[in-house]
Amino acid sequence: MELVQLERKYRRLAARLANLKVMVQGTVTERTIERDVATEPGKKKVYGPYYQWTFKNKGKTVTVNLSPKQAKTYQRAIDEHRKMEGIIEEMRQLSLEILERKTVGVAKRKRRK
Repeated sequence: MELVQLERKYRRLAARLANLKVMVQGTVTERTIERDVATEPGKKKVYGPYYQWTFKNKGKTVTVNLSPKQAKTYQRAIDEHRKMEGIIEEMRQLSLEILERKTVGVAKRKRRK
């Protein structure tokens, strides 16, 4: 790929980055709880689903309970964050390739025999 094409692709990625919506790190998990029914042996009652958002804050894992509507909203924000991470990774790779093409490296010495 030509240098001009690499730079154009980089600018397109930067524009995609600018168009991202609200984002947040973490994971949304759907949980259910099964309990034995005391009055009917062998029968179980299922509670839930419950939704939890888990993320890291200052090196500690934090878990927050969410409503079903919140779970959808947070999942969209998590998806946006993952898109952002993918775009940035691609931009890093392009940046390295652009820099290698634009700059002159150290001249290699000839080998002695």
